[in-house]
Amino acid sequence: MDYGGFFMDIKGLIAGLIETYMYVVLIRVVISWINPDPHNPIVQFLRGVTDPAIEAVRRIVPSFLWSTGLDFTPLILILLLQAVIMLLNRIYI
Repeated sequence: MDYGGFFMDIKGLIAGLIETYMYVVLIRVVISWINPDPHNPIVQFLRGVTDPAIEAVRRIVPSFLWSTGLDFTPLILILLLQAVIMLLNRIYI
């Protein structure tokens, strides 16, 4: 039996989910620029979905990258997610 096609589909699904998450992070960044109402359900959803990953990046990177006026952690997170997608694309099964 050849399971290569199955694993390629799984790999594509994972890459697609990661890419979707990158867009969610990007939307959160854009919305944060307009100072939204924190009680808005969409804002709460975006923060609830992205905060764990952004906080994990903040624990790793030096504080000057996120404690000043500009927060670079979403950019670092997007770059890390891009790297994971590139690694997934290099896996040949």
